[in-house]
Amino acid sequence: MMKYFAKLGLNSKVISFDHVGENNAPTEQDGINYLNKLHSYPFWKEFKKDGSIRKNRPQLGMIYDEDKDAFYFKDNDTGRASSVFNEETLRWEHPIPHPDDHKVYYWDEEIQNWVLGVIKED
Repeated sequence: MMKYFAKLGLNSKVISFDHVGENNAPTEQDGINYLNKLHSYPFWKEFKKDGSIRKNRPQLGMIYDEDKDAFYFKDNDTGRASSVFNEETLRWEHPIPHPDDHKVYYWDEEIQNWVLGVIKED
């Protein structure tokens, strides 16, 4: 079984990822020590692919917030000015939840709502 780690750069920004066999990482600190020895780099945080720890699965550009023990995008990552930061999930969300009917929708910033259909290319 593998354990996954995010490499943290300046301001705790996620800059890459690595994985370690469980035999080399029975604890998070053991995994960090192993990666530090392997890469001569000390700043790593363990995560699970399903996001079950640290709120969200990390992505490049996210930050790791030690106080919240979570990965999240500090700045709006949706590309939509209307998006708001959800303090509970630590995710940027549209002001109206995405419809949950398994149809394809796109967010129309002009009308501030979801529109049924295919995303239009500008």
